[in-house]
Amino acid sequence: MISEETLVTELKDKQSQAKAFEVLVNTYKERLYWHVRRIVLDHDDADDVLQNTFIKVYKSIDGFKGESKLYSWMYRIATNESLTFLKQKQRKAGITDQEMKESMLGALQSDVYFEGEEIQLKLQKALATLPEKQKLVFNMKYFQEMKYNEIAEILETSVGGLKASYHLAVKKIETYLKED
Repeated sequence: MISEETLVTELKDKQSQAKAFEVLVNTYKERLYWHVRRIVLDHDDADDVLQNTFIKVYKSIDGFKGESKLYSWMYRIATNESLTFLKQKQRKAGITDQEMKESMLGALQSDVYFEGEEIQLKLQKALATLPEKQKLVFNMKYFQEMKYNEIAEILETSVGGLKASYHLAVKKIETYLKED
């Protein structure tokens, strides 16, 4: 396994860039896919956003200063690309935020790539009721088992604020699941 530092150096070197980018994609594509998928919910949309994420990483790697970990930087790009994608999709469809969430959940139920059981679907419905930041924090902490300091680096916020967001998200999800 190549170190992040070495990978970044090779990504910035035109001679080794193509090979290093292949390593980067192979190393991070699955983790980033599931991060994006939990935001956009749809498999095809997640693939599109992931592709846009890697294009942006490729084009922007020279601007990466190493002030954060490479994967934190890429997660931040993936998160921003996902949220931008959803806003654009909502705007194109001319629908409200709530209508967008309902549409996404409806599509998830009929998604052949979604292999979730009934409880998973209920959890996704509960997540759809959360404000965006709480949803992101919950997904990163619960599904991806990231540490608070990693999430704080990606979302550029404080650990204390994240803990509060996660706690609120858990309470709202518990309440939703009890009512349903």
